[in-house]
Amino acid sequence: MRTDEYPLSAAEVDDLRVVLDELGGGGLSPTDPDFYQKYRGCHELLPRGVRRFLSGFRDAEDSTACVVSGFPVDDAALGPTPGHWERADGRDATLLPDLYLAMCGWTLGEPFAWATLQCGRLVQDILPIKGDERRESGHGSEAFLSLHTDDAFRPDSPDYLLLFGLRNRDAVPTFVSALRDVRLSGSQRRVLTEPRYHIVPDHEHIRQLEQRAPGDPALLRALEMRDRPQPVAVLFGDPDHPFIRLDTPFMSCAGEDPQAQDALSALLAELDRVRRPLVAQPGTLLVLDNRSVVHGRDSFKARHDGTDRWLRKVIVGRRAPGSAGQPLDRVRL
Repeated sequence: MRTDEYPLSAAEVDDLRVVLDELGGGGLSPTDPDFYQKYRGCHELLPRGVRRFLSGFRDAEDSTACVVSGFPVDDAALGPTPGHWERADGRDATLLPDLYLAMCGWTLGEPFAWATLQCGRLVQDILPIKGDERRESGHGSEAFLSLHTDDAFRPDSPDYLLLFGLRNRDAVPTFVSALRDVRLSGSQRRVLTEPRYHIVPDHEHIRQLEQRAPGDPALLRALEMRDRPQPVAVLFGDPDHPFIRLDTPFMSCAGEDPQAQDALSALLAELDRVRRPLVAQPGTLLVLDNRSVVHGRDSFKARHDGTDRWLRKVIVGRRAPGSAGQPLDRVRL
């Protein structure tokens, strides 16, 4: 899998500082849906080279992942890595990186969020939480995070996933595998393109609202998807260049189906064979095509002392033809 990289130049960083300082003085954070209404089109203020690089990635049919490096991150100004995404210190420390991340996401499409996760914030934290060490989520640490696509249980899962490194002293890698690199037999591919699998919401989509808003309609929808999943295919779209949806801990065959299980096992073995590490160091942006690659994370030992790995995340959907200027549900049920 080829991963193209765009290093920001010193001049581009200087230009970005001016733009971000101006946007940051407007009183809105990219975590807030209102930001995207007030500053629609602000991604055009990104340096031209970055816009061209990201637009080229978006428009290329064989895109899988890319990297933009060199954004300045002041470790001292960030303060300690929070102990929880529901942090009480506000979002001022991450405002400039969040603005940059949102603008990059907007170059690719339309940033959005799920109402079930982190109170619907459009820029979210990935960090270890004490007590969640063995959970397969962005808040786990001691458990290997299995290869998956984000929100595979949703028919409207994101097209792109953006991960921005704020702190990663242990160089914990994100593993990425491209579907186009796997080798499967014709019969295995055929089985994987048939609706013979169930994928349910991962636990975070349910427990966060169960704890904070048990009557929320988003929770009711997630519970419906968990309790009455519809059978889906793992590979879908163009038979010659299919997309993939996958979330191993939260999926199963739709009934007793040894053939479907064997095909899934073969796919998982191949994805593991071709996986490669990418490290989101401070100032590094990883962009993943969520329909053509799967990703995971190595296990690590969290210290919970303010120095742990800390990423910020944005998910993005492609713009529908003719959708410019149309209202968009930034926070989806």
